[in-house]
Amino acid sequence: MADFETDEASSKSESPEQEGQGSEDKSLLHQRLAIRELIDTEVSYLHTLRLCTSDIRGHLQQLPPGDLDILFSNIDDIIQVSSRFLHGLQETACKEEKQAHLIGNLFLEFQEELEQVYKVYCANYDQALLLVKAYQKEPELQKEIQGIIEAAVPQAGPSGLSFLLVIPLQRITKYPLLLQKILENTPADASAHPVLQRATSALQDVNSNINEYKMRKEVALKYTKVEQLSLRERLARINTHTLSKKTTRLSQLLKQEAGLVPRTEDKEFDDLEERFQWVSLCVTELKSNVAAYMDNLEAFLCFRPHERNLDIPGGAAEQYCSLARDLQLQAFLQFKQRLTGLVWQPLCSLARALVGPQNLIKKRLDKLLDFERVEEKLLDVGSVTYEEEAARHTYQALNSLIVAELPQFNHLVMQWLGQILRTFVVLQRDLADQVLRRAESSMALLPHRHVSEPDFQKLLEDTLGQSSSQLRHFRESFEKVLPPSTSQPLLPGSEHQMQSLLTRYGPGKIYQVTSNINGTGTLDLTLPRGQIVALLQNKDTKGNNSRWLVDTGGHRGYVPAGKLQLYHPINPSEKEPRRQTGMPEDYWLPTPEPTQPSVPTVPTMSQVVAVYPFVARSTHELSLQAGQPVTILEAQDKKGNPEWSLVEANGQRGYVPSNFLARTPSPTPWGWNLPS
Repeated sequence: MADFETDEASSKSESPEQEGQGSEDKSLLHQRLAIRELIDTEVSYLHTLRLCTSDIRGHLQQLPPGDLDILFSNIDDIIQVSSRFLHGLQETACKEEKQAHLIGNLFLEFQEELEQVYKVYCANYDQALLLVKAYQKEPELQKEIQGIIEAAVPQAGPSGLSFLLVIPLQRITKYPLLLQKILENTPADASAHPVLQRATSALQDVNSNINEYKMRKEVALKYTKVEQLSLRERLARINTHTLSKKTTRLSQLLKQEAGLVPRTEDKEFDDLEERFQWVSLCVTELKSNVAAYMDNLEAFLCFRPHERNLDIPGGAAEQYCSLARDLQLQAFLQFKQRLTGLVWQPLCSLARALVGPQNLIKKRLDKLLDFERVEEKLLDVGSVTYEEEAARHTYQALNSLIVAELPQFNHLVMQWLGQILRTFVVLQRDLADQVLRRAESSMALLPHRHVSEPDFQKLLEDTLGQSSSQLRHFRESFEKVLPPSTSQPLLPGSEHQMQSLLTRYGPGKIYQVTSNINGTGTLDLTLPRGQIVALLQNKDTKGNNSRWLVDTGGHRGYVPAGKLQLYHPINPSEKEPRRQTGMPEDYWLPTPEPTQPSVPTVPTMSQVVAVYPFVARSTHELSLQAGQPVTILEAQDKKGNPEWSLVEANGQRGYVPSNFLARTPSPTPWGWNLPS
């Protein structure tokens, strides 16, 4: 009996230890099973991701490339991170005693990388689902996609793309659960316990940050959309709610401007915005300069001297035409195409990329006004409505997103801009090399190839000077043939102005504008033909005699001296007697003074030409070019007004001002003979 009691007591004293040992072994077993589950599921997960990229994405080539980028997002980055993470997990298997500790440290090591790759994928997930729903509306396409997926991943079932696309989201949310399971089966006094606690908390923070980032991206996506709305659609969106919201913002802004309420200062954001505006200005200026460069290049390519018949057979002219033709059809055309594809189009894409951030920055100001109003109410009342709290969170999300991503955006834009500039420089250098290479063979055949550069420059200047002299002589000879300028009728209502100028300056200072003047400088005047002016000084401040200082009776400024002539009033009383003496109807046409022809043997006859260009303002009028010959049908209009004449030119009829016409000698049919 005593022995039995002793055995019973000893058995009772050993049972707690055995139970503790059994419980410890059981926890260790569950810990190893949890670790095994983590590694095995990671292997299966990585295998599925690789199937998505190789067997599925590679066979969905019937979809647009842009759709594939949205569907699979940055899955390649996830595969790269998961491959290194799985390799680290598998390396812990050889150290079972420290395996849990090593796994905790591994999660802490990959915390930042996991957050970076998964937040991008999760932010694009909603757009991928929209594409999946769009494919479901096309039965043939949906059937083809489903067949590709079932062949690669049979377990996907009828869900197809939706089943595959949600796998990365499920995986990142499962990491904290797997870590929690390992932590629950790790003794509290074990060295791995605090590490696993930190790892579990870190992965929970990763998921929270991903959700926060996804919410920010949704807010940003809402405000970066550029909608092309008509005026009616914009008016249809106006309601009492929007009016109330905009009125409240305006009130808040006015109170800040008046100093009644403080303005929220954010030095970090202000610096980022200033940098962004500077970057935007650089892009805008470069785009404007490149556009002007391309316009000038287009204008340059319009001139094709090699297509003109120079009537100079053989020699250097023919070699030049051959070189110009080769450059026009090859070098310059290729340069234009490369400039458009490598510089202009990327620059336009970069300019479009700035629209989204610009809208966000603009919208942030509106949301900041809402946020400041809610903060004031929160301080005064202590509570806000659900809608006001949502507005408060919207501003915080928008501001944090801009502050976090605008520095990266600015940096990327500057890199993009620098690459475009470098490309432009390389294209210019390639063009110069190509032109020189193509010109080498032609230059070797030119007669002046052995002339030194200074001598060739001197030869070029002499040739241009001689050509200029010949052109000047031709112009002077041509001007001798044109009729002399005549005084024009006064502009309607300018009689009082002329009398005022006559009284102030005298008749010797009164001049009339012979053709329209378009002022280009700050002190230049823009005057119509027929305007009466008074001469103040026959040169400008620099002593230039071709610019005269005149007074119009209201304004003073400079006009070209060649467009002024001394005014001779036209006396209408002189015309009536001539009409009674049987003069022809075109008596009013000014006849130039007789001049001795340069070559007396050339017979001439009189013709009527347009002295000045005229642009028709209605269907009853006829447009003319200066020097264009016309035929006078009637020397007056239908009301008998001699200031208008009915003429015919090039088979068309219409009225033109009579003082725009003049008689001039016309050459014989064989052409002009100019003095040598």
